[in-house]
Amino acid sequence: MVTREEALPGSPARRFEVPAEHAVLGTPLEGPWPEGTEVISFAMGCFWGAERIFWRRPGVVTTAAGYQGGFTENPTYEESVTGRTGHAETVLVAYDPSVTSPEQLLKVFWENHDPTQGYRQGNDRGTEYRSAVYTTTDGQLEAARRTRETFQRELTAHGHGEITTEIRPAVEAGPFWYAEEHHQQYLHKVPGGYCNHGPNGLTCQIGLVGTGE
Repeated sequence: MVTREEALPGSPARRFEVPAEHAVLGTPLEGPWPEGTEVISFAMGCFWGAERIFWRRPGVVTTAAGYQGGFTENPTYEESVTGRTGHAETVLVAYDPSVTSPEQLLKVFWENHDPTQGYRQGNDRGTEYRSAVYTTTDGQLEAARRTRETFQRELTAHGHGEITTEIRPAVEAGPFWYAEEHHQQYLHKVPGGYCNHGPNGLTCQIGLVGTGE
C-alpha cells in the first residue's frame, strides 16, 4: 500500500464533469437527494459490476463510481490503476432508509464478491481492487462490523480464509472522488462489458431488519 508521502500529488484544480442524472435511475448523481437519504460506499473490485449490483436494489436512490480511501486529490482512472493514489475503486450508494437498510446493502456486498483476497479481486490485482466499506453513520459502522463477524463464521464453516475487508468511517477514508463520466453506469452503456461480480454461493444472515427485502 502506497504511503501518503509516496502517493501521486493529483491536482486541486482538476475535477471531472459529473453527469446531472443517473443513466438508469434518472436521479441526481451528486444530489441533492430527498431528505433523509443516507450514503454508504462499497469497494469490491472493479467498480463497473459493483455499481450495477447496487443500482438494482430496492430503496437505492442513486449510485456512482469513484475513488476513495487514498491520498491523491482528484485522481484519474489512469492514476488509480497504478496503485500510487492509495484509492480503492468504490461505489457510492445513496439510499432511502425507510425502504432498505445498511444490513440489507451489506448482505449484498458480502454475498457478491470474495472479501478474503486482500489486494485483489479475481483476476484484478492491486490495492485499488481491495474490499472496503466506508460508512457515514454510527449505525452503518456497527452494521458493517456485525455483518463481517456473521459472514466470517459462514466463510470459516465452508473452509475459506479470513476477511480482509477495510471498514472505517468515510471521514477517515477521505473524500469520494467521482470517476470520469464514461465509468458512470458503465454496464448500462456497455451491456457486454467486463464484469467480475456475482453471487459467491454463501449467505450472510442478517435477521429480520428493515423493510426492503
